[in-house]
Amino acid sequence: MTNLAPAFGRSAVVAYGALGLPLAFAALPLYVYVPRLYADGLGLSLATVGLVLLGVRIFDAVSDPLIGWFSDRLAGRRMLVLSALPVLALGMVGLLRPPPDAGALWLGALVTLVSVAYSVATIAYNAWGAEVAPTSALRTRVVASREAFALFGVVLAAALPGLLAGGDESRGLARLAWLFIPILILCGGCTLLLAPAAPPRVCRRQAVFGSLRAALRCRPFSRLLMVFAANGIAAAIPSATVLFFVADVLQAPQLAGLFLVLYFFSAALSLPGWAAVSLRVGKLRAWLAGMVLAIAVFVWASLLGAGETTAYALICILSGVALGADLALPPSLLADLLARDEEDGQARAGAWFGWWNFVTKANLALAAGLALPLLGGLGYEPGTRSADALAALTLVYALVPVGLKCLAIMLLWHWRDTVDPYFRTGETV
Repeated sequence: MTNLAPAFGRSAVVAYGALGLPLAFAALPLYVYVPRLYADGLGLSLATVGLVLLGVRIFDAVSDPLIGWFSDRLAGRRMLVLSALPVLALGMVGLLRPPPDAGALWLGALVTLVSVAYSVATIAYNAWGAEVAPTSALRTRVVASREAFALFGVVLAAALPGLLAGGDESRGLARLAWLFIPILILCGGCTLLLAPAAPPRVCRRQAVFGSLRAALRCRPFSRLLMVFAANGIAAAIPSATVLFFVADVLQAPQLAGLFLVLYFFSAALSLPGWAAVSLRVGKLRAWLAGMVLAIAVFVWASLLGAGETTAYALICILSGVALGADLALPPSLLADLLARDEEDGQARAGAWFGWWNFVTKANLALAAGLALPLLGGLGYEPGTRSADALAALTLVYALVPVGLKCLAIMLLWHWRDTVDPYFRTGETV
């Protein structure tokens, strides 16, 4: 397949990556702003919001792998993406513009609708990216392009609610929902019309459970998935609790949007650097370096108190750099494993990315479904100034992720020869 590489130029990489922007734009409000919108704005308890999000992800435990299996049977990634985007747009409007009497049922129904549409689009889109690039180095570039656009989408989603709010956060989110539609049309159209098609694959006719079991029986994939899960939960817990940490520990809620922008913008700028580092030392070692950086940064964050906003801004920049490694390198390792596995030309990427997408969302749901009730059980409530409650918030926000990162590092190094097909050889093409 290496003869395809010269035709896969920069414009093709950019065209493919464009859809990452609106998909990430949709994901950030779902996991960062929605808990606060429904807890503060509509009066639901943190425990209720957390349990609703956890329940939806339990549903994803069934739906995401099934979507991946279905994607492989069709092997028409572009059409699946196209079918999901209108549903995603409508769901986002309903989720971010809830009626005044919206309760847990409304939240659960709209999060489910958005999640299913997001899953269909994301699984097909990621599988398309894994299949379209013919070399390991190009797979890193394709993933980096997608994640760079995604991070700029996250930056927009982080910054715009405050700019659009006019002093009312719920109004800013409602306006954000309408703005999402033209962004989705523009970027989605670029990818669907201009991105190159993946090489032909044989549509799989394997029974659903056999196909999904076969994916998990592949030892390199299942081990990489376990590392990805441990590391992902570590990254998701701060995402679910950052607004509370900024408001109550730092006592600077007005700077929350700026901190998010610094974090995601730094991650976007770091992606070319991580791609270059991975070419020199390998993807696995580069990912390990990113994890070590994240641990150092979150230990520092656990020491902060009220008013230490300059230090926290630097923490956001450094943790954003570490996030760049988490975003660019694991999917590229997965694409390398797929390239080694698909020697018979059959499409397996959908099933693999179905499990991958499930774990991605399960990480976020576990963070919300476990961290938020844990905070409530430890005596923390939004707006508190109790020393014990703030210590509990700091523990959950900063130190629990450190322990999970250490677990991910140990697993990744122990399984290094399995999860990175190029670890010994240093091969990059």
